Amino acid sequence: MENQATSRKAEGGMLTGMFSDKDSTENAYKTLRDRGYSESEINVIMSDKTRDQYYTNDPDSEIGNKAAEGTGIGGAIGGTLGAIIGGVAAIGTNLVLPGLGLIVWGPVAAALAGAGAGGLTGGLVGALVGWGIPEEQAKHYEKGIGEGGTVIGVTPKSQEDSDYFQNEWKTKHNAQHIYS
Repeated sequence: MENQATSRKAEGGMLTGMFSDKDSTENAYKTLRDRGYSESEINVIMSDKTRDQYYTNDPDSEIGNKAAEGTGIGGAIGGTLGAIIGGVAAIGTNLVLPGLGLIVWGPVAAALAGAGAGGLTGGLVGALVGWGIPEEQAKHYEKGIGEGGTVIGVTPKSQEDSDYFQNEWKTKHNAQHIYS
């Protein structure tokens, strides 16, 4: 199964987009889930400020529930960033990165956990570049996340899925800076 995921990434790469408000983020996430993608296949990156603003008091939101999973964990584990990442990886939830003010989940979180604290030495831009996103695109995402946006990413299972998501995100969900 790992070889299949690796070959998919190598062949098609990740599709990412920036969503600037709660509704567009929720709807874009829903297009992925409706098309059969599991939460473990979907990458989401947002600031803790965005989580607090949009999702803290929304128990019906799938994104809100996922974003809340790790809120007490980062502080409970304490210690270095590497210890936090390792602890989060061990229990299989999202990463809450207090030093960067980010909440991250999906395969990109697992990659960051595997890299340990060294995976974040370049901050968000460095982490995204390490995941295969061009630096210029990563800078757009960093700025957008700082302004309350959310980045969603997925490795499409087919070119048809990639085209579908790009069209849906752009025309129906106000995605910005779509990259594939």
